[in-house]
Amino acid sequence: MLVVGLTGGIATGKSTVSTLLRAHNIPIIDADVLARQVVLPGTPALQKIVKHFGGDILQPDGSLDRAKLGSVVFSDERQRKVLNGIVHPAVRRAMLWSVLRCWWHGEPLCVLDVPLLIEGGLWRFVETVVVVYCSPEIQLQRLMARDRSSREAATGRLNAQLPIGEKVDYADIVIDNSGSLQELEGQIESLITKVRRKAGWSWRISWLIPPWGLLSALSVLVWKAIRGKKTAKMRTIRP
Repeated sequence: MLVVGLTGGIATGKSTVSTLLRAHNIPIIDADVLARQVVLPGTPALQKIVKHFGGDILQPDGSLDRAKLGSVVFSDERQRKVLNGIVHPAVRRAMLWSVLRCWWHGEPLCVLDVPLLIEGGLWRFVETVVVVYCSPEIQLQRLMARDRSSREAATGRLNAQLPIGEKVDYADIVIDNSGSLQELEGQIESLITKVRRKAGWSWRISWLIPPWGLLSALSVLVWKAIRGKKTAKMRTIRP
């Protein structure tokens, strides 16, 4: 089974790409959704959070008060690292189980929608990295329009993230979302054709013969570990 990693920058349109892929019946594993699920009441992650931060970060119904927790970790890097050390492993385990479910159901491919795919090092564990790109100026304008924020505030948010140009260096495929929705849809169709062709018939072999799938996955990890950071030129899919 082909595992595709989808990422981008804030306001580049990654969520739109994910929605379009889902409309084509491509299985999407959304890290943001999983991040909310792993801290639901009764989960081990939430119990660890409460143990460290105290019961004050819970709402009356026992759910996590994200705003209150955010106020605690926003300005305290040490506390933020503690929180990430609890949540991130739980999300990764949830992603792994989601991938295994896709494989068990006989899916030829699945897409991991992960905002921090590059920053978190998860790009090494997928076979194909797709980065949704638009120019920094378009990204800034879209962010200002979306959040109704000033140029200064939007610039600050962008500067707090890994620049989209650096993410492109890791990409196997780049979706250029600088144009219209129609142009984007054409690129999505080309992307689907490309990844389905790449998945080929190997998914049937890996499902029928699990060791084959395991060896294939290990070969990807070894190759990416050897190759390290990619420096290939941008490869943009066009309609």
